[in-house]
Amino acid sequence: MQATAYTYDPETRNGSVLLDDGTPVTFAAEAFDAGGLRLLRPGQRVRIEVEGDGDGRRITLVTLQTF
Repeated sequence: MQATAYTYDPETRNGSVLLDDGTPVTFAAEAFDAGGLRLLRPGQRVRIEVEGDGDGRRITLVTLQTF
């Protein structure tokens, strides 16, 4: 799934993305670390993997979108 980076805190490595429908979804440091990223800037296109649905949805992986 694709999304756009919305927030990112480099100290905690937590942040959030906006899905293409505008829905914000937060991610924890574990999802950021799993993608091997070192930095994320708001506005960057990312690829995410999620588990669960609705309120139980959680991001498990954040990587940069490549074409």
